[in-house]
Amino acid sequence: MDTFDNFQYDSASSYGGIPVVDDNSSIVSGYTTNTQNRLPANLESLSSLSISKHSGSSNVEQQAFIKPSADEDLDGVLDDLKDESAVELPPHACSYCGIHSPSSVVKCLVCSKWFCNSRGNTSASHIVNHLVRAKHKEVILHAESPLGETTPECYNCGSKNVFMLGFIPAKSDTVVVLLCRQPCAAISKDISWNATLWAPLIDDRSFLSWLVKPPSEAEQLRSRQISFAQINRLEDLWRENAHATLEDLEKPGVDDEPQPILLRYEDAYQYQNIFGPLVKIEADYDKRLKESQTQTDISVRWDLGLNHKRVAWFNLPKLESGEVRLAVGDELRLRYQGELHKPWEGVGHVIKIPNNISDEIGLELRKSEGVPTELTHNFIADFVWKSTSFDRMQLAMKTFAVDEKSVSGYIYHKLLGHELEPQGLRTQMPKRFSAPGLPELNHSQI
Repeated sequence: MDTFDNFQYDSASSYGGIPVVDDNSSIVSGYTTNTQNRLPANLESLSSLSISKHSGSSNVEQQAFIKPSADEDLDGVLDDLKDESAVELPPHACSYCGIHSPSSVVKCLVCSKWFCNSRGNTSASHIVNHLVRAKHKEVILHAESPLGETTPECYNCGSKNVFMLGFIPAKSDTVVVLLCRQPCAAISKDISWNATLWAPLIDDRSFLSWLVKPPSEAEQLRSRQISFAQINRLEDLWRENAHATLEDLEKPGVDDEPQPILLRYEDAYQYQNIFGPLVKIEADYDKRLKESQTQTDISVRWDLGLNHKRVAWFNLPKLESGEVRLAVGDELRLRYQGELHKPWEGVGHVIKIPNNISDEIGLELRKSEGVPTELTHNFIADFVWKSTSFDRMQLAMKTFAVDEKSVSGYIYHKLLGHELEPQGLRTQMPKRFSAPGLPELNHSQI
């Protein structure tokens, strides 16, 4: 599966000039809230579904679609800019710039934040910037948008990964069908559409204009101007506080940078004072990353091991998608907070990870008392974070600073970056390096 950091799509301009849809076109998506029984959703108010940048008629339509009377609204925009601080934005306003046109914003289903399809001062649209940065994949359109409150999904398998979704114009009707790139679009044999015409929903790092309308120039002038650096800082802040806003970045202490590392250090205390906070920051980040990998709605199959310990067998969807890593011996916490049993939790270690035989994970619990083996649904799996490696780093730096004999003088000054004469070790080298019963080593191996 493609990673977020490297997602690339072929330009959709190669599909231009296909007269397959018109103003009364529809979009067919599987399992959506407003497409019960897989009925097409109406697209009556859309001007065009063409994504071609080279088709003359489409280009005129797109210009008319994106630039509605910018010159006439300029005076009003300047007046609005003066009173911007007094305006209370609606809940569906873009979390970056504040644009709130229903046809130009979408909601991230993972974090429930709204973002627009405007690029602003960045190379990608705000919604794509957020999805890539936060590694989220699912969105829903606004209820008042031309398509209504629709979740883009694969018509065949129901996948909601917008980075894998694309559309195919149907042959027999004015509709487009949403299909994921792999495997549905690749293996589709349906005669009602041509799989070779598949084109992505995200092109040039923004959603297609017929799906999410780009804001007008007047709206963009009226919006809050945000830089790429501010977006990154805000995304980092959301990991700690999901309700943080752009104004929180200006608070004292939020953006304090640690001391930069040096090429040379005066003594071990300066070395510890610089590297200690850096190790602490890395430990906090690693802990947040582990805790964010919690998965809910897990179905468990119970078993009893040969050592008479309870073993829970279950699947982790995030593990299958490559978002998390798991190894034999890692600790997991299994919890139940449903209505059929009192709250329960148990810690165990992984004894089996997915392989070519089974995708199940085996978790051997430490304690077998009170395990709700009669229940199989509504379990929660937490990754247990261990600070062992970071504690060792901090202890080593503390010992290095307070104990003069912790390392030799040569290693001490070498770690601090001081200029030293190379020091050789006086030792008697053996004449033969080979072990008994093994062939002799050649000169390149010695």
